[in-house]
This record gives sequence, structure tokens and C-alpha cells, in this order.
Amino acid sequence: MIYTALGDSITFGENASSFKNAYPQLAVASLNSCSCKTTGYVLARPGWNSYDLLDSVIWQGSSMISHSSVVSIWIGGVDLANAALFSLRNKQPFSTKEILSVYKRNLCSMINRIKKGSRARIVLCTQYNPFPNSPLAADWINRLNAVTNQVAQSCSVNVAPAHQWFEGKQAELIYGYKKGRIEDALSGSLPIHPNDRGHRAIAKGLTPYLLTRNDVALKKK
Repeated sequence: MIYTALGDSITFGENASSFKNAYPQLAVASLNSCSCKTTGYVLARPGWNSYDLLDSVIWQGSSMISHSSVVSIWIGGVDLANAALFSLRNKQPFSTKEILSVYKRNLCSMINRIKKGSRARIVLCTQYNPFPNSPLAADWINRLNAVTNQVAQSCSVNVAPAHQWFEGKQAELIYGYKKGRIEDALSGSLPIHPNDRGHRAIAKGLTPYLLTRNDVALKKK
């Protein structure tokens, strides 16, 4: 099986202690350990928003995706974060409706592009909330995940509920976690990425979504 992980800094492995401790590599290791021979590829960069990833899928990822058995997509956090941080720093309101409309369009285009050039199964990942003590952040993340679920349903792809794997455990799973408030992001560092324990939680939760029914049957033997 060939698995390709698409995404931004989370998928890239930002703040993991090493490349091998990022969730895509951990998922591949888990699959190989249960007799499902898997090769993994990653197309992700810190700072990528949904448009950046779409552009990279078109111009860089065609070859690896065309040979993939399964593709995961974890994107959207940067779309939301850039606008939110700009709004907070400049004390200006911003429209989540407009941002999420662009995100939805890019995500749909990405899925259609993947389906056009590959038979890979597609798994969309929801976004966890790194600021659970800010109601505004919870609202923004819920809206983002609602759009992700809408796109998954309309495009007939699966959803991996990554937000559930972090719920109530952010302090344990996020690197540099402070008070769990949006204001934490204005103090210089961005306490938003998984630590090694967070990446392990993602890999554990995501791995079953990467398997086909045949793979699951093989795993149980």
C-alpha cells in the first residue's frame, strides 16, 4: 500500500522531536507492524493554506498521488489562523464566512483533482482546537470542521475526527501549551502543533481510516 499525507505544518511534523515521530511516519510504521506493507510519502509545508496545498497537489504531487492507495488531507488551520491573528493584532473583525467559502472551494478542487488522477481513497482530517479556553476559537474551529464534513459528504470521501482525539487533552498533546487561550498566540510562539505524544495520538486514531476492509481482515489474522 502507498500512503500519501497532504497538509500543512502539522503533517510536516512541526515541533515533533524528529521526522520519524511525525504522525505520517508513525502511521506507516504502525501499518507495517501489522502485516500491511506500506510506503509513505508526505507533501506538506509549514504555513501552507488550502490554496498552497491545492497548488502543490497540481504541480508537485501528481506522480506520488497517482500511485497512492490512500491519501489523507489535513488543511485549513492556516486559512483560519492567519485571518484570526491579523484580526486580533489589529483589533479588526473578519468574516469567517468568506474564509470558509474559499477553503471549501479549494478543498473541493483538491479532491476532484486527486480523483481525476488517482483511484486512491481519500480521508479528510478535522482540525483540533488548540485554544479550548477561548469560546471564539471553539466557534471558529467548529465552523471549519462543519465545512470539512460538508465537503466530505458531497464528494463521497471519509472523515477522520482528529478533533475528538485532542478534546480535553490539549495540555498533554500540544507543544508549548500555555493557558489554552487565543491570546497565547500573540506572545511570540504559536502553541498549536502536536508534541510527540500528540503525533502518536493522531497516528493511532488515523491508522484505521487508512485501511480498507481487506486490510482490516488481514490485520485480524
